[in-house]
Amino acid sequence: MSAKDRPSLGFGDELDDFDPAAWAKPKAPTHKPAAEETKQAAEAAGFRSREPGRGEAPPALVPAPLQRRRRTGRNAQFNIKARPETIEAFTRIADANGWGLGETFERATELLERENAIR
Repeated sequence: MSAKDRPSLGFGDELDDFDPAAWAKPKAPTHKPAAEETKQAAEAAGFRSREPGRGEAPPALVPAPLQRRRRTGRNAQFNIKARPETIEAFTRIADANGWGLGETFERATELLERENAIR
């Protein structure tokens, strides 16, 4: 099949007039607005700044969660579903003893093995 046998797609003439320079990226504006102009435009558009105003107290910070990660050689992951109160009790035990969650799980497993070996 030669090119002459193929049907026209209907835009051949338009490609002859195509100028890639017409699609060039527009130049960035050379004028940088003043900070006050930017602030007024943002307020007019309904933008609310997250930064505290002058004289305002910063919002109270939420304390960071307790960091429990340590290098222990444990590298296998074990995911289970539990009720929220069970998870809270488990983490409370770990925190009270200064253990990581993996260490707490290991100790709980050891206790269960000992208890079941007696029976």
